[in-house]
Amino acid sequence: MKFILGKKVIMTQTFSEDGRVHPVTLVEAGPLFVTQVKTPEKDGYSAVQVGFGTRKEKTLNKAQKGHFKGAGPFMHLGEFRTNADSPLKVGDQINVSVFSQGDSVAVSGISKGKGFQGGVKRHGFHGGPRTHGQKHSEREPGSIGGGLRTRVPKGMRMAGRMGGDRITVKNLKIVNIDSDKNLLYIEGAVPGRKGTVLEIKG
Repeated sequence: MKFILGKKVIMTQTFSEDGRVHPVTLVEAGPLFVTQVKTPEKDGYSAVQVGFGTRKEKTLNKAQKGHFKGAGPFMHLGEFRTNADSPLKVGDQINVSVFSQGDSVAVSGISKGKGFQGGVKRHGFHGGPRTHGQKHSEREPGSIGGGLRTRVPKGMRMAGRMGGDRITVKNLKIVNIDSDKNLLYIEGAVPGRKGTVLEIKG
């Protein structure tokens, strides 16, 4: 299975050989270092834990220093499920070379937080009428239930906190790979702001 952690850099556009423009997101991906290998015998499932990015050594506590075993210090840790016969072991390095141009990937990350928003922005409500005696009702949500209920049912779409959710966008294509700068050019938009840590799976 192909996977990597990356950091969203910027959105831009590239041109293919036939002159078509492609909107792309630049992702600074890897290199990753395997910090732990989980096995069905010991942990109940097969997975690898990887470290990405660096930070100051003094910010680590003793447990983290012992876990990294002299590697790192890593800013982010991630875990990916693998097969039981995976060849990866502690200390191995993973970089953008695991992907190829044209690969289809799924990208997961935390979406932008937008704070407290109304029903029109949060759920796409069209609001109330602007005429026929209505005043100041352009963005009101309307009725929230019948007269027989004495409570608001769970799941009722109303105003509230928006964004900050884990989002996965599937079937995105890798347009280009810059191995020297550890950059992936992924066609389309991916979740989050600049600097958001992303999980990219093949």
